[in-house]
Amino acid sequence: MNDPAPISAFWPTPSAEPLDDAALAAGYGRTDRPHLRMNFVTSIDGAVSVDGYSAGLSGASDKRVFSVLRMLCDALLVAGGTLRHEGYRAVRLDGPRRAWRRHHGLPEFPTLVVVSGSLDLDPNQAALADAPVRPIVLTHAAATAPAGLTDVADVVRCGAERVDLTAALRTLHDRGLDQVLCEGGPQLFGALTAADLVDEVCLTVAPLLAGAGPGRIVAGDTSVIRHLPLRQVLVATDGVLMLRYAREPRPLPQPDVSGTPTR
Repeated sequence: MNDPAPISAFWPTPSAEPLDDAALAAGYGRTDRPHLRMNFVTSIDGAVSVDGYSAGLSGASDKRVFSVLRMLCDALLVAGGTLRHEGYRAVRLDGPRRAWRRHHGLPEFPTLVVVSGSLDLDPNQAALADAPVRPIVLTHAAATAPAGLTDVADVVRCGAERVDLTAALRTLHDRGLDQVLCEGGPQLFGALTAADLVDEVCLTVAPLLAGAGPGRIVAGDTSVIRHLPLRQVLVATDGVLMLRYAREPRPLPQPDVSGTPTR
């Protein structure tokens, strides 16, 4: 790949040559158990956006890793507000990345999963209407679906008056969507952190000072501080730093006394 900003491994094992997509995929990888990976980009001074959008922080190297992470996942999880604000399009992959998925026994495209307590979603938005795989919308029992939403997506209700994220992830796992990549936004990241559901954080640090104003990558209620060890550091020639933090693997679900699997 003739990439304008080659990416090299810095730690734990430096690379003598820039990494190709196969090396990036091996570095990030998939796990042998259900796994929730967060992917965010931030400025040096911690801003989550520039002029209100995350695109102002992203560059060629970040977009490349962004695409590789989408290639690796079973489900792409995003908050409804982020889907609207960032103008998400249908989740599609290029030919080589679709071929990689086929080679590894995966569907050609990951499933888009939208978390929305309000169901303020436009069924005509391309992310939903043009999706190559029928999306899933996670909401709660009290939410009212707009006309046409169930025509383009499976609406799954988890919780009575707010989305129960633990139950929501269990629903995804029951559908075979074990490797979940979450792209935000900050409120969803905060809620997942508070529920102790985050296994990994992939953080791109853009070489920019955004100044005062933009929020952090996490928002919401205060949660317990949790340790997340650093696992990998990548650097790109455009000055972008890509960090991967991941917790120790959680124990696999054990069967109960009746032989029925539990989570």
